[in-house]
Amino acid sequence: MQLKESVAGTLESGDILVRIYPAETPGLDIHLQSSVALQFGEQIRRVVTETLTEQGITDATVQVTDKGALDCTIRARVTAAAVRATGDDVWGRDRVNK
Repeated sequence: MQLKESVAGTLESGDILVRIYPAETPGLDIHLQSSVALQFGEQIRRVVTETLTEQGITDATVQVTDKGALDCTIRARVTAAAVRATGDDVWGRDRVNK
């Protein structure tokens, strides 16, 4: 799958900034920056990985800057970044950026 660089989210409290880049190596390379990484880092990574995999993205570099986002916000921001990176809508039926 061909990806282009994309971003979604903000650095506001309770949000998360997600940047997706084309992969330099196979697999998902997730870089997490969060003040709560010790407590919730595994869960944040799990939600990011699951969401990207559901969108068909298995090879990407992902920079995640968390500001206390809930799982639903993480999923929404990752989905938005994935849509922008692939050009596919969330159902994979239409091209967003024709």
